[in-house]
Amino acid sequence: MNLLALGIDSSLEYRYGLADVIRIVQVDFVTPRVNVFSLPRDLWVEIPGLEEKYGITHGKLNQAYFYGSPGMQYYKGPGGGAGLLALTLELNFGLRVDHYGVVHMQAFTRMVDAVGGIDVYLPNEVDGRPFEGNPEDMGYFPAGQQHLNGEQALRFARIRKRYSDFIRMDNQNLVICALKEKITSPAVLPKIPETIAALQDSVLTDLTPQQLAQMACLLPKLKPENLRFTSLPQEMLSSGQVYSQQLKDKTYILNADFDDVRNQVDQFAAGSWPAQPDEPSCP
Repeated sequence: MNLLALGIDSSLEYRYGLADVIRIVQVDFVTPRVNVFSLPRDLWVEIPGLEEKYGITHGKLNQAYFYGSPGMQYYKGPGGGAGLLALTLELNFGLRVDHYGVVHMQAFTRMVDAVGGIDVYLPNEVDGRPFEGNPEDMGYFPAGQQHLNGEQALRFARIRKRYSDFIRMDNQNLVICALKEKITSPAVLPKIPETIAALQDSVLTDLTPQQLAQMACLLPKLKPENLRFTSLPQEMLSSGQVYSQQLKDKTYILNADFDDVRNQVDQFAAGSWPAQPDEPSCP
């Protein structure tokens, strides 16, 4: 199963939002194994189906969700924003997904709080405090062991201003690992069916309750070395600027040779990339 997993920057609803967390989660129920492929939100792509009526041909990958969201009413197909983003991935990279799951920021904090918070170890500090030109305060997380509640985990996962989107993706993967560890702990695991039921209305997905339960049952059987994270190699990407008709200004983007990206995607779809690491992906 290939699942399109998205985190959007909307606080309370799914009517609007940009997909600032974009993951393809490949679930192998036989091994069992889960591969998580991170895609950068600023990748400049062709967005299908919007040119004739709206004059939109291209945009950042995360904008595909925004244009497809119910509030915009640009896209009438299944899945709303997730559906249009899935079509965008297939058009540009030949990457097909079977299902989708979307969480907004408040839903994410509820998920973390529902399992009693998460524990992460930070080898280095992560500084999200304001600085000149950036008034946003995401907090400060010193190096070492941390226990994070939902609101703290959200702020930690969103920090990027002092760093890069690649560092932020790595930090988000730390959160995913910590969630997996907490969910499979003896204190939380027996409560997973009730937790899924309680949070189901907070998550936008086409997965059935039975499929969600199957995925939850997979987690305790998942060995650390079989939860693998990967992303496009940074050397494959180059930064640039384009003029955005919607913003009426230049905007930062990432460019890539799409043939190279398709090659990586094909390897991911075949299960040959990423290879099994020498050490578990999750610390």
